Amino acid sequence: MQIPEIPNLILYAIPFFVITIIIEGILIQKRNKKSYDFKDSLASISMGIGNVIVSFLANLILVFIISFLYDNFKLFTIPFEWWAWLLILFLDDICYYFFHRVSHESRFFWASHIVHHSSKKYNLSTALRQTWTGGFFNFVFYLALPIFGFHPLMIFTQMSISLLYQYWIHTELINKMPKWFECVFNTPSHHRVHHGSNPLYLDRNYAGIFIVWDKLFGTFQPELKEEKVAYGLTTNINTFNPFKIAFAEWASIFKTVIYSKTSFLNKLKYLSKPPGWQHDNLGKLSKDIRKEWLEKNENKTASKND
Repeated sequence: MQIPEIPNLILYAIPFFVITIIIEGILIQKRNKKSYDFKDSLASISMGIGNVIVSFLANLILVFIISFLYDNFKLFTIPFEWWAWLLILFLDDICYYFFHRVSHESRFFWASHIVHHSSKKYNLSTALRQTWTGGFFNFVFYLALPIFGFHPLMIFTQMSISLLYQYWIHTELINKMPKWFECVFNTPSHHRVHHGSNPLYLDRNYAGIFIVWDKLFGTFQPELKEEKVAYGLTTNINTFNPFKIAFAEWASIFKTVIYSKTSFLNKLKYLSKPPGWQHDNLGKLSKDIRKEWLEKNENKTASKND
């Protein structure tokens, strides 16, 4: 099988990131919007730089595992043909959907993903606010791809394509895309919902590229004009220190597991259960918060939430 030469797309995209962030900042200032905060954007960019640095080590592990599975356990040998790229586009995206969903439904994975939700602003720099720890274990959601027979280079390329696609949807400058596009693809409107701390918007729209997965699995929520998105967390971190942003939730988990007066099994559940879970049943999960809000505002959303 002939293996094509494919460059590191993320590294080539860095100048594009810088230029578009500057352009967006200028446009926002002209429109008198408050989507930019210098300290917040600097924190996001710092998280992005840290992610790139840490990823060198995490990717060594990822390359070894993916290559090992491909060389020893692949069921087929999938060539670098157009149909294979189309197939991995969808398969990678559904892997991303479940990775993203579990990252909200398991506190262990949330401890890494919370970084991306920690900003109370929503702009292109927010897209760069990435985890420093997730790369060491998030790959488990993609292990089926090399076993199916996709070459490691094809897998890594498609992962980069997915990441690049999700960059442009982190903006308030684009209101809505054409209706047909909104129906099929993830868009700024759909992803603004995902970053919302509003009860209605909690744990919705996990899509990477195709929003159809959320519609298929019941996690889709359209952005409502009547419900302006409040970005950030239900309990915000309130810091611009990149190290605190990266490790605050890990420290919180460690403290909870060590000092909670409960059984060893319950201590482990603080890792597997969703954020907000408590062994004494006093905690409130995001689905409970959303359910309560929907019950109080049933008439408000009945005719608009499709």
